Amino acid sequence: MFHSLRFRLLLTLTLVAVVSLGVTASLASRGTASEFHSYVQRGVSFRRERFENTLATYFARNGSWTGVQPLVEQMGQISGERVVLTDGHRQVLADSDNELVGQEKGDKWTAPVATILRGGAPIGAVYLNPPGPPLNPLDQAFLNAINNTLLWAGLAGALAALLLTSVLSRRILRPVETLTSAIRKMETGDLSQRVEVQSRDEIGELAQAFNTMADGLEHLERLRRNMVADVAHELRTPLSNVRGYLEALRDGVMEPTPATLDLLHSEAMLLSHLVNDLQELALAEAGQLRLNLQVVDLGQLAARAVEAVQPQAQAKGITLRLNVLEDLPPVKVDPQRMGQVLGNLLSNALTHTPSSGKITVTATAKGTAVEVSVSDTGEGIPPEHLPYVFERFYRVDKSRSRLAGGTGLGLAIAKQLVEAHGGHIDVESEAGQGTCFTFTIPTRGSPSDE
Repeated sequence: MFHSLRFRLLLTLTLVAVVSLGVTASLASRGTASEFHSYVQRGVSFRRERFENTLATYFARNGSWTGVQPLVEQMGQISGERVVLTDGHRQVLADSDNELVGQEKGDKWTAPVATILRGGAPIGAVYLNPPGPPLNPLDQAFLNAINNTLLWAGLAGALAALLLTSVLSRRILRPVETLTSAIRKMETGDLSQRVEVQSRDEIGELAQAFNTMADGLEHLERLRRNMVADVAHELRTPLSNVRGYLEALRDGVMEPTPATLDLLHSEAMLLSHLVNDLQELALAEAGQLRLNLQVVDLGQLAARAVEAVQPQAQAKGITLRLNVLEDLPPVKVDPQRMGQVLGNLLSNALTHTPSSGKITVTATAKGTAVEVSVSDTGEGIPPEHLPYVFERFYRVDKSRSRLAGGTGLGLAIAKQLVEAHGGHIDVESEAGQGTCFTFTIPTRGSPSDE
């Protein structure tokens, strides 16, 4: 519990609220006390002025301080303070408490609060309470009441902050807890977990990212299972054929004629080709495929690739055309690997283009890259299959055999080889109209030789 995110969030927000309220209450208390002291001082100053004016008027009217004691007592009752009047020196003329009359004022009466002058000479001095508490009991009680009110307000605010933080933390962390639960289920192999996106904030973006990741993992897991099944299927057929022929030869059912040996050799070559394709694809995906980079003309490579498959195209009655831009910028590639890319794309086009169809290979300059496209007028690819055509062992027509549709690795290898050269490959197609594979190779900046 103490290590949970909810507890730490609750504790952090509560501490922030308590500290904020504490600082606010402290500053408010200090400010109130300061302002109240200023108010009291202004009141005292006002009373002192009144004392000075009243006593000066009394002396001017009577010509002496005789009979001033009742007036001083009245002044003390009105102000709530002890008022002492001296003759300007140390002799006490009147005392509101009626204790020091006729005596000398003590040392505790320091400086007078008012001096009464006549003709420029002091004729009397007014002293108030001797040094003691800065406020009288009533004033101090008022300040204490204010401080208690601020204290209770701070405690109430802290409690409200605690309750509000608890509610908000629960609301904020509920999606996180849902994500955690879904992730734990995914750890057990349940890749169907998804979470509901309930907001557009950072938590909502996290939920969306989780769903996207889950979709990707589920797709990869499905591809992995399909790949294992496809590899087993691709290997089973030639292995079964080889085994059947060898058992027939061993049992004497068949004679080791040249035709039989040719069949065995053909099946062995199919196995070898499949294993080599898998190894090459694995190396390319792992970034360990070595490239023998050379500065070449992609137009010439395209011409050689077209020439190599021309006999197959003529045998099927397919028209094969080559359009290459003159003065095509040179690129730095591995000629063998790039020829393999062109060969795979042309082989795919020949497989899916019917007789009397047309295949066009085009090479042009596009910005800082050379763009090569292989388009055909074949059967095309349905839109729902386009995102997956570069995945290994993927066939649009699931019923197509290995001999008719290949191993399903050609396009995957072409994609990895193009990307190994720093390029990009894409496909556009319309069912029943044809397909166009396009890849670009940068003319500046080449991949390092691994």
